[in-house]
Amino acid sequence: MSMVTFGKPTKHVALPEWYARTREMCQTADTRQSDSINLRAEGRQLRGETAIKTKWDTYCNDSRLHDRVTELSRWQEVLEQCLQAVENETAKLTEEKAITERELEFLVTHLNTVAECIRQRDKRYGNDLVLSDKGDAELKSELGVIEHLKDLLASKCHAAWEEQNRLSEVRIKLQLDIGDKKDTLAVDKENCKMTKHCAGTSYKPNPLRIPKRCIPYEAWLEHSRYSKLNADNEISASRRLREAMFSLREKSRNDLQSQHDSTDYALRHRIYETQREKNELQWQHQKIMNEMEKMLKEVTNLEQAVLDKTNSVKLVETRLENRMFRPGAELVQDDAQSGLVDEALQLRQTCQDLFKKIDDGKATYNALEAHLICLDQDVINKEHTLMTDLRCLKLRSALKRCYQADPATQTERNIQLTRVAEEVSQS
Repeated sequence: MSMVTFGKPTKHVALPEWYARTREMCQTADTRQSDSINLRAEGRQLRGETAIKTKWDTYCNDSRLHDRVTELSRWQEVLEQCLQAVENETAKLTEEKAITERELEFLVTHLNTVAECIRQRDKRYGNDLVLSDKGDAELKSELGVIEHLKDLLASKCHAAWEEQNRLSEVRIKLQLDIGDKKDTLAVDKENCKMTKHCAGTSYKPNPLRIPKRCIPYEAWLEHSRYSKLNADNEISASRRLREAMFSLREKSRNDLQSQHDSTDYALRHRIYETQREKNELQWQHQKIMNEMEKMLKEVTNLEQAVLDKTNSVKLVETRLENRMFRPGAELVQDDAQSGLVDEALQLRQTCQDLFKKIDDGKATYNALEAHLICLDQDVINKEHTLMTDLRCLKLRSALKRCYQADPATQTERNIQLTRVAEEVSQS
């Protein structure tokens, strides 16, 4: 806008110059009007374009927020399913570990029983305390089997404890991740509800700043996938461990029951052999008693025979003594004298033979009596051994009741192995 100066004299211009200036002013007015029209048109166009762009930007961002809410909801649902699966798997693993620990306690009881049986059998006497019979070999073999199975079950329980810790760590991470996603969902849902007419909108200082802990979308997606993958891997590892624990328990039960039956058979066989030897010794004892009775009678008869020879000896010696007093030439060695001498010698030899037989009979009787004492002691040892082995069987009979009865059919075995007895009973 030009300034008009007052108080100064105006300069006169020529008419052509006045026309020229008038035309210039008109042209300038036209130019200014054209520029104004163009500017107004461009303003209307810019207003329309910016309004459309703002509307579409708002719409696209609303769509992105809704998509983000949908994605977060989907990931939250997936992680909640993983969390529920982890909690269920933890409960199953805890139950499986408890069953395995009870099996381990049963093995400890079985181990103490076998050790007690070995200690009882070490209390046998005499010849029955053999270095290693079938019963001892089976008991020691059963002891080794129990020790091996106990170590395996203990290692599986330790592995289950470690897996429980890993599942607990995964559960805590999932809970934290789900909590963060719930908070994020609350923020994004609130943003979805907001419009430009809401009363809660305002200018914010530096809204374009990037937080320090902000991560790219790809990293967030990888973190969510890793959380699910880690949970799935731990669940799979826990299932494999539970299957291994179940399989090991069944195998240990089968191996232990097989060894238990072998040991019981060996003990029963040993009891049978000991009872047979005891019966044989008692039969020998009865035979020796009868033989001692007969030998005692024979010694008595031999002594009576010696007594019976006494009068005959006296008779022949008296005759010989009387014939020594024959007078003169009658003192001859005639047939009667020779016969009496032969009879005396024969009687002396007979008495010597009888005394020798008496001594032999008494020695035999003493030997039979000494052997009878050994037989009595051996019978006592056998009775003690029988009592010991029977006590071992009685101790082991309590373990036999701990084993489950074998299924009668394959179907029952499958039901027991798959643990669907409750479902079958309900159906």
